[in-house]
Amino acid sequence: MVTKQLLKGLPEDADLRRADSLAREIFSDVADKWALLIIEALGERTLRFSELRNEVEGISHKMLTQNLRMLERNGLVDRKVHPTVPPRVDYTLTEPGRGLRTAVDALCGWTHQHLGHIESARGRFDACRARSDTLARCAIP
Repeated sequence: MVTKQLLKGLPEDADLRRADSLAREIFSDVADKWALLIIEALGERTLRFSELRNEVEGISHKMLTQNLRMLERNGLVDRKVHPTVPPRVDYTLTEPGRGLRTAVDALCGWTHQHLGHIESARGRFDACRARSDTLARCAIP
């Protein structure tokens, strides 16, 4: 997973297997649908927990809490507690979190650009599956 371009600047004794393992772990965390929706909802704003819950339609209190903790642990979200009664907690994306949001936006743009092709391919695939028990008999271009 680590390419030669990424090796430049790393110490010679860098543990590349650990780097690959860490990358897979982070991808697994942030590729969650809730994490992506939270990142998108925060954008360039600072939001309170209740505001985030309202922005991310369908997320439970528990899932929002778990995902915010994971994003904070990975350094993608900053959590600021204000000493008030009741406590006020604000969430904002860190610089790496904003960078990830840029990448997510690019992925969304790719999806919009190729949506017609994807829907057509799915339609052909599903129609073929409905006619046959095996895909080997279907000629899917």
